[in-house]
Amino acid sequence: MFEENFREVGLTFVELPIELVDGRPVYRGYLKELPTINAQGESRKTMQQRLATIYQAYRTEMLEELDEEKEKTMNLSVDELLRYYDGETFDGFSIHEGNFETDSENYWN
Repeated sequence: MFEENFREVGLTFVELPIELVDGRPVYRGYLKELPTINAQGESRKTMQQRLATIYQAYRTEMLEELDEEKEKTMNLSVDELLRYYDGETFDGFSIHEGNFETDSENYWN
């Protein structure tokens, strides 16, 4: 069940061979695309639930960071945004009501 959920979001679930620790089975698995996200459990279902919980926390954290970065970018003025990307503004570049135009269009007409 969890394998299908991971597949839907483009992740590959990898299950490691079952190990016996003190005579009890230990199931381990990880996400191929994010190998730092791994889990273990007493049963396959428990291990997959833990893996899903860890991935969900990771995804929530990444989305929050993305929102924070987006918020920072959206607070920049147009001049600050242009300087942010290349260190300087473009010659002959102007912005009129959200449309990007260059003075070169007028040069060739």
